[in-house]
Amino acid sequence: MTRELYRQVASITEEYLGPAAERFISRQISFHLDKKPQELTADDLPKLTEWTKVTFGLLTEDRHMIDEYTNRMMQLGRAENV
Repeated sequence: MTRELYRQVASITEEYLGPAAERFISRQISFHLDKKPQELTADDLPKLTEWTKVTFGLLTEDRHMIDEYTNRMMQLGRAENV
């Protein structure tokens, strides 16, 4: 299920960052979680979401967009833990 989770995270992120999303998420996972993207688990999503939120804050001042992205990521984490 971890590859599928990574694909879902990349897909959500692509809606906000376009084609750069997969590279962005891959780097966030590697750097902040110290693991390979395909090793991503639902337990990693809160920490990953916080780091991407911080990074998005550097890229845009659109708080609505950042909050929307954050909420979608957290919902994905809740769905994975059910």
